[in-house]
Amino acid sequence: MSDVLETVRAFAAEELLGGHAAFDTLAEPLQPVHERFRRTGLANWWLPEEHGGRGLGLADSVNIVNELSYGDAGVAFTLFISVLGTSMVSLYGSPELKERHLTPMAKEGTFCATLGSEQTAGSELTKIETVVARDGADLVVTGEKYFSTNSGFADFLVVVARSAEAPDTYAAVLVPRDTPGVRIVKRWDLIGLRASATYQVSLDGCRVPAANRLNGSGLRLLEIGLNASRILIATTALGISRRVRDLCLEYAKGKPFKGATLARSSVFAAKLGQMEMQIDVMRSHCLSAAREYDELMGRPDAAEAFARLGTLKSALTAKMFCGQAGWQVVSAGSEMFGGLGYTDESPIGKLLRDMRYVSIVEGGDDVLRELLYGRYVMSAARRS
Repeated sequence: MSDVLETVRAFAAEELLGGHAAFDTLAEPLQPVHERFRRTGLANWWLPEEHGGRGLGLADSVNIVNELSYGDAGVAFTLFISVLGTSMVSLYGSPELKERHLTPMAKEGTFCATLGSEQTAGSELTKIETVVARDGADLVVTGEKYFSTNSGFADFLVVVARSAEAPDTYAAVLVPRDTPGVRIVKRWDLIGLRASATYQVSLDGCRVPAANRLNGSGLRLLEIGLNASRILIATTALGISRRVRDLCLEYAKGKPFKGATLARSSVFAAKLGQMEMQIDVMRSHCLSAAREYDELMGRPDAAEAFARLGTLKSALTAKMFCGQAGWQVVSAGSEMFGGLGYTDESPIGKLLRDMRYVSIVEGGDDVLRELLYGRYVMSAARRS
């Protein structure tokens, strides 16, 4: 694993660090950067070895994403968010479906996207209006999806939809990106994380084989897939926080303050000590959550075990804690730069905007607090 991390650190240093202005625009998706990452041989590093992937676990992924997001969290998000859809396919797709879609993805280093949220179904996914209907040997998917990262250039989409035949049930259906009826409505102009690309997508009578449906309830499968992506989203807060700490230290060493430098100030020392404590706890929690996930994935009955558990407590708390602690770190860091921290001259302002997404995407903190309460506080049998 040490050679993998050295490769990732070198990529981040050569391709990402110092490029905050280039990565903070609504430019076209950064295909040249993605291509250079493919050349490292690490694209989609988590895909199973039986499909030609590296088969690295989520604990290894935490270390990789930590380094990538130190360079740029938007690029990191683009490179890892496919884990949401591929983990659903890997656990609940047929052998033929996995071979047809995961093997080429591993070989080419390409992307997938997951389509869950809608305008009226953000945190309340039971309000999903996208419909999947059976038509002979095919499934037909129709609806409008609001936020989906990588959809514009993904190989395939994993779409969560309501069953036309049984409206109280939901399905997760794999839809190749080039299926007739798939249309990108727009790319969202994000406040931060602008090196990623998130889209609104229209699905108009998209016809796929019935075998493209994953096994199980679509909402439950989405819940399971979110475990991995939430832990890695939490990890981006770790990488951003490390970058903020280092920028603050570099700035303080050269900033005159009371006859010395800011780095000699006891107030500065206390703030950096606080940051270091938060960074250390973030790292520990992300790795702990990832190891729990890896332990489940390593079981012969992994699909059944995840189906019973659904949302992991550790994935929820990692995302919530890292989002909140990371926001404290970057807020303190931006204040340390004074007026310069409120300009685009320093990357600190971009890092602050990038950090904010951690507590918003894939369930805002209030949504996750309620979920944590309902699943792990109210239920005495699950109380830790």
